[in-house]
Amino acid sequence: MRFSELDGRRIGVWGAGREITSLADQLALRLPAARIEVAVFDELPDRDVAAQLGSPGLRVLEAGRALEALATCDVLVRSPGVSIHRPELLALRERGLPVTTATSLWLAEQGGKGVIGVTGTKGKSTTAALAHHLARAAGLPARLAGNIGVPVLDLLGQEPGVPTILELSSYQISDLAIAPELVLFTNLYPEHADWHGSVAAYRAEKLRILALTGLRTAVLPARQPELAGVRSDAERVLYGTPAGWDAGADGVTFAGELRVAAAELPLPGEHNALNLCAALATLEAAGLGLPALPGALAGFRGLEHRLQTIAELDGVSWVDDSISTTPESTLAALASFPGREIVLLAGGQDRGQDYGELGRRLAELGAVVIGLPSTGERLLEAVRAGGAPRSRTLAAGDLAEGVDRARALAGEGAVVLLSPAAPSYDNYRDFTERGRRFRELAGLR
Repeated sequence: MRFSELDGRRIGVWGAGREITSLADQLALRLPAARIEVAVFDELPDRDVAAQLGSPGLRVLEAGRALEALATCDVLVRSPGVSIHRPELLALRERGLPVTTATSLWLAEQGGKGVIGVTGTKGKSTTAALAHHLARAAGLPARLAGNIGVPVLDLLGQEPGVPTILELSSYQISDLAIAPELVLFTNLYPEHADWHGSVAAYRAEKLRILALTGLRTAVLPARQPELAGVRSDAERVLYGTPAGWDAGADGVTFAGELRVAAAELPLPGEHNALNLCAALATLEAAGLGLPALPGALAGFRGLEHRLQTIAELDGVSWVDDSISTTPESTLAALASFPGREIVLLAGGQDRGQDYGELGRRLAELGAVVIGLPSTGERLLEAVRAGGAPRSRTLAAGDLAEGVDRARALAGEGAVVLLSPAAPSYDNYRDFTERGRRFRELAGLR
């Protein structure tokens, strides 16, 4: 279904985040005969949703009444956070009600043309931002949209033919109808099993984008053979390989030739060097051309809560990596500070994470590990199993206690690193709130 096909339709929405608010704005602007008639929430919001969505006669209901109310609608547009596996959504689909997202409506309207989709478990926001920065440095009027940048429906009516870099989560891909013309994968690790129902379902629903109509080129990480070798009819471009764009101790190379020296990289860590490789490979694959390196990287700043050094206090670096919600991303963060003492604050919502490899690596590094609820104790057990003494594996009842312990234990030259290896939802609204709380506790406002 395309956005333009909503004209005159009775529309239901589930949730009212950025995408749904943008949908309401664009309907009022472009399709005034369409009406949002029903809004469903798991818990009724305090705010005036009818005013927010510009629908005075809107019925605002809790999920328990969704089936009855939405039966009067022609289509349901869900917020990305609403799982396609919810029993209510499955029942609505069985009744024949189309269920879609704002992202899917926009992509169908564009036919995927000129769109670069950026996805992966980790690094997609940084990589999308890098690709956008480099495209602009090359003089291209590229747009950045999706989970980072503007909501995609806000791009309706703008100049056609402008390359759009679109960050896509598994929540958006899981029922996407048409693929972007080019798709970049940063990586693929176990994640979001609660939303998808299992790790296997997460993987399958993430990878389905490579089989959708409209996909021309797939840019894939050579260092993940199971991803690089996935079946797809699209042209395949690999990065992270000596034959193409690659990252190593010296910096970023192309076909063995150094293009960006390590000291000139805008972000720390080999994983961020690989993100840059991904962005460069993607722009080339899209036929957009590249700006002069390394000069084009000047002015690029990392995103908040992603290996962000928030303070240098008394010779100690305080680093916010709250976005790290998997053991793999925390391992990458640890590798970004070679030769430095690490005091790690980690732990969060329990999604059955396997902390074996992370625990062994932390023990090898001799890191001090402060375990936070709810998975902190499991992580500490894994670190001890790796050979670390109990004196370097400490539990904290909350982040405030953890920061106090880190401040007392970190010697001059150390890095106090919040890289939780778990989501935040057991104690915080999201990773952003967790990172801001860490900033406050570190003494910054």
